This record gives sequence, structure tokens and C-alpha cells, in this order.
Amino acid sequence: MTTTLRPTEPLQHGADGALSRRFQVCVNSRPVGTLHLGTSPNLGARVARIVDLSVEEPDRRRGRGTVAALAAEEVARGWGCRQIEAHVSAAAEPALHLVRALGYVLRNRGMEKQLGRTPHALPAGSRGRDMTEAEFEAWLAHESEHYARVWIGYGVPEAEAFENSRIGHEKLLPQGLATDGMRFSLLEHEGTRVGVLWVAFRDNGAWVYDVEADAAHRGHGHGRTLMLLAENQVIASGGSTLGLNVFAGNTPAERLYDSLGYVTLSHSFYKNLI
Repeated sequence: MTTTLRPTEPLQHGADGALSRRFQVCVNSRPVGTLHLGTSPNLGARVARIVDLSVEEPDRRRGRGTVAALAAEEVARGWGCRQIEAHVSAAAEPALHLVRALGYVLRNRGMEKQLGRTPHALPAGSRGRDMTEAEFEAWLAHESEHYARVWIGYGVPEAEAFENSRIGHEKLLPQGLATDGMRFSLLEHEGTRVGVLWVAFRDNGAWVYDVEADAAHRGHGHGRTLMLLAENQVIASGGSTLGLNVFAGNTPAERLYDSLGYVTLSHSFYKNLI
């Protein structure tokens, strides 16, 4: 039996250069599933993304998904993509097994914590305060470069990584420090700045975009204090959940979030297309 992809729509072109197309997964021309392939909304048109891949029962566990994923890689190569990514729910064991078997590498995990209603007491001598405009501008320059270099480490060319970082921060922060729903804080300990925090507030919770102890003050528990400060801010806003991403290999951060009770909800994988 032969598994193939059959387009169900013309190739879609976004105004920003994004590509997208939907397919049927077929076995000897018989539809057994669907595939939605696009380009990455964060990394641009040179990185493909498996938006959705599903195979119907009773055609699962017969290699249909594997062949469809490999066919998607060929389509992505035809689009000129050099890399492909897939986001998989932590509960989707078959999908996790599939991407690992195909050579995809874990890039980051999406984690979340259900919060209580009682704020945490911060360690003695520690307090958070809002950033000033000057502090925000200095932080933004540092954060933009750091974010670009993270992606360079995952194979994104330097020029594209810096451009993606610039565009991404402009989209998230159109009014800079005054952007609605965003809060930027500094953590001080005994009057000395020791870390930074960026939290985005949503309908019933929030998302940590940046949490970082300053280099000279790492190893003293300030990362944990920053996360407690973030949780306090969410609780004060009436939110009940706090989410974040942690990059694979950042062992101190992974251990911190695990110890604080954050649960993995999703995995992001990538694969270089040679």
C-alpha cells in the first residue's frame, strides 16, 4: 500500500511571506487522515511547521503518520525551508514517539502552574519594583540580542535571527514599556538590583516571557524569588494560571520550574532539513 499526500487547497501566501497548505493523507487514493503544513509564525518562511497531522482509526499504528511526516519534509524542502518544527502535546505519546523516531530534537517545553489565592512572602531583603523607561530601554536591547542568539544556537542564520527578534518584540510591545497587559519589573535584594521579570497578563492568567537573575547575582536563589514575584503579580491581578517556556538544556531553569510545581503541557521539536 502507498501512502501519499493530496492537496485539498492551493498554496496559501500570507502578506508577510508565510506559506500554508492543507493535505489529505491517502493510502492508495483512500483518505485516512489530514495534514496542515505551514511556515513558522515566529521564525519566518525558511522554517516549516507541522501545524496538524492526524490519522483516523483503524489506520493508526501502520506507519501512515510516519510516511506523511516524511512527505511533509519533502514539501517543506520544495518551499525552500531549511528546518521544520512540530509542537506536540505532552499527553500525545504516539506523536512524541513519532517525532523522536524521525530525528526531531527537543527545543523547548511549555509549562504551566495552577496558582492559589495567597501570595508568597518574598525572602527578607528582596522586593520587586516596576522598571523605569531608561531601565526598560537598556533591558530591551539586552533581551533582543539574547533572544536572537538563542535562535542562532538552534541553527537560524544570524541575520534572520536578529530580524526575527526585532519583529517579534515590535509585535509584542508596540507601545514599549506602556504596552497594555505587559509588566516589567526589577528584583532588588538589600537595595541592589539582582534580576528582571517580564510578565504578560491574559484573560485568566499570565505568561512569563523573561525571567533572569543578573549574571553577577546567580546561584543565590534570586531566580526562585523572581518566579514567586511573578506568581504574586498574577494572583494580585485575579489570575489563576502562569505559563512559560523553558529551552532544553537549561538545567537550572528546568529544575527550578519542576520544584515550584510547574507541569509540562507541550513540547516543541525541530529538525534540520538537509
